[in-house]
Amino acid sequence: MLTTKMSVSAEGETDAMPGCAAASEDSRAGSGVRTADRRMMRHGGFLFLIGLVRGLQQRRFTNVRMALSAHLEGVMNGTFLIALGDIWGNVELPPRLEQAARWTALYGTYGNWFFTALGAAMGTAAANPTLSQGHRAKPWQERLAGAGFRSIAYSIIVVVVLILRGLARPLRANSTALQPNRRSSGPAE
Repeated sequence: MLTTKMSVSAEGETDAMPGCAAASEDSRAGSGVRTADRRMMRHGGFLFLIGLVRGLQQRRFTNVRMALSAHLEGVMNGTFLIALGDIWGNVELPPRLEQAARWTALYGTYGNWFFTALGAAMGTAAANPTLSQGHRAKPWQERLAGAGFRSIAYSIIVVVVLILRGLARPLRANSTALQPNRRSSGPAE
């Protein structure tokens, strides 16, 4: 669903910018950070937390090595989402592509953690035979994990290409990325 994003100009006037529904809710006027950015960062923090908790539960999985990988995937993908949320204001994409990039990033990062944890629980060798430690799951489990990992690989590649494309485009004049943070105490440069 497309809505508008609100940005505050240097004179305090509010301008509407087209965007996605996730970007317009709970806007923080004058902060210079769009709500969608903060949501991406919250998703990153949550995924980071899931990764930490997964690290405490490694010994409960069939494949302990892959459980360690699930822990690391949660932590690394959470960090990626936090960083992505931080730069999101500089990514200039058409609204539909922006929304596609956002959902693809969320699917890719959460899915990476999920399919790695699922593979650890089922003891599959689909992701990485080196991590399998000789474990081999049922054929349908191997196919499920393999399909999940392939879809994750493609989604991460797509989101990185979209983000690079959005960073290569010039910023619009009324973009929130160029506006100073109202809470900062330092002088504007």
